[in-house]
Amino acid sequence: MSNRIGVFICYCGGNISDYVDVERVKDAVANDEGVAYAKTNMFTCSDSAQTEMIEAIKEKNLDGIVIASCSPKLHLKTFQNMAQRAGLNPYQYTQVNIREQCSWAHTHNKEAATEKAIDLVRAGIAKTRNSIPLTPLRVNTVNQALIIGGGISGLRCALALSEMGIFAHVIEKESKIGGNLNDIGLVFPDKKNGYELIDELANEIKKRDNIKIYTNARLTKKQGSVGNFECEIVSKEERLTLNVGSIILTTGFRPYTPQKDEFGYGHPNVITLVDFKKLLSDSLKKDELIFNGQKIREIAYIYCVGSRETTKENGNKYCSRYCCSAVNFASLLAFDIDPKLKQYHIYRDIRTYGKYEEYYEENLRRGALYFKYDEESPPDISLKGERIKILLKDKLIAKEEILIPCDLLVLVNGMVANENLELNDILKTPIGKDKFYNEIHPKLRPVETVIDGIFIAGTSQGPKNIAESVASSMAAASKTASLLIKGYVDIEPTVAHVIEERCTGCKLCEGSCPYEAISFITKNDKLAANVNPAICKGCGGCVPDCPEDALEVLGYTHSQINSMINSMLLEAK
Repeated sequence: MSNRIGVFICYCGGNISDYVDVERVKDAVANDEGVAYAKTNMFTCSDSAQTEMIEAIKEKNLDGIVIASCSPKLHLKTFQNMAQRAGLNPYQYTQVNIREQCSWAHTHNKEAATEKAIDLVRAGIAKTRNSIPLTPLRVNTVNQALIIGGGISGLRCALALSEMGIFAHVIEKESKIGGNLNDIGLVFPDKKNGYELIDELANEIKKRDNIKIYTNARLTKKQGSVGNFECEIVSKEERLTLNVGSIILTTGFRPYTPQKDEFGYGHPNVITLVDFKKLLSDSLKKDELIFNGQKIREIAYIYCVGSRETTKENGNKYCSRYCCSAVNFASLLAFDIDPKLKQYHIYRDIRTYGKYEEYYEENLRRGALYFKYDEESPPDISLKGERIKILLKDKLIAKEEILIPCDLLVLVNGMVANENLELNDILKTPIGKDKFYNEIHPKLRPVETVIDGIFIAGTSQGPKNIAESVASSMAAASKTASLLIKGYVDIEPTVAHVIEERCTGCKLCEGSCPYEAISFITKNDKLAANVNPAICKGCGGCVPDCPEDALEVLGYTHSQINSMINSMLLEAK
């Protein structure tokens, strides 16, 4: 129980204070039960503000704190670490979200937003009054990692782990490693064939005795938790069990396949960017482009095929990022083969970000023409006659209609997530609306998942070019090393807890746990639920299923939740 609570309320530089009267919130709660100190800060997350809070905790002998600021998703760890530096148990700290859940939600009514903020802070104070010190659970770790996916991200991650002394097991579902790079042709920026990059990595891997590759392999079972997963794999009909400390998903992507008749797809001279790059690789030593026995003189490219489909109900809403750079690079390769080519780029937006803007500018210098179209008025493709004809309205020239004839139409297709149904069912890794794996936070925790010890990298988490994929695989390797090298890992104690005297062993909670953390044991001749804290994620899904209220989440106990509700009910009266 906390009896001397400090309350710190953040202006967030105006993000909160523009719509919530922060000083009024402070004054309203300053004399509440258990509150020994109340203060406002312009930026509570700043180093100077943290230093002031540490001093206040020590000087005022605070045994609990409430910070009313932004989402805990952003700064929960920041403030927990600050509390720990001050000598306070970090689990006797409560973060109240009065930015996303209050000021930003009620920009139209400052008075109501302020009243709501007072209610939320009082609920946080009530929760803190009923908090108890918690201690993280320490688990010994196995200094090995399992990488699922043998493309460039997985292989580069394996090499990075190897260099840090961690044994890397790489499983690849196909008969050879390399993934999409085996068939991608020349890649930017160094004009190497994709398979050459894979060969270089494979040769380096052969020199290491702490990397093992399994082809024609898949994960069939996973048990255990962070630091010590027991993984069953099948490779070439052989069943193996691997004990690893972490799992890294580098399962890659698959190119979007246009639907039949989508921009003329299905016609022999309408191909995808992937197929066009193969054609270029086969034609580099020639001085002309030949396709289907025909010399190609005019090429048209239609961008954003299978990406940014905002008008389609089930379309891919995201940008595939790499496509603009890739097609402009491919266009330059085509000019290298035949400088007399006429090339037409039909785009919605040009997103050759960073240094790849040079590809776009070089194409312009060499005579490529660019036409901007609107998604709601896509190009009309006519396949009648000997040549393909494209009719479009250019947004940049008063939407005048333009007719473009071409010998070859290239559909610039984006990336879609691989379908890993069996794998996803085993690992329970969260997936976003775009079907790619979800990280905890794109900026603060970009390769971590909500399941401790399971990381994601490369295009398994979204469209990336090669450099970005490798960078994320390095991040995943670094996170894995920080987890395993020290030999142990501390697990959050905010997990489900069984109140044994109430449990009747009805097993209703068992099916509600998506992580399979609940089992049943006989204790004192009584069947009761048992929670594995190393597996439990503290989601609370089991709590409402228990008819006896025998389950609660530490840090969010029944007494804490009830006190929060009661504080708001009293305020409502």
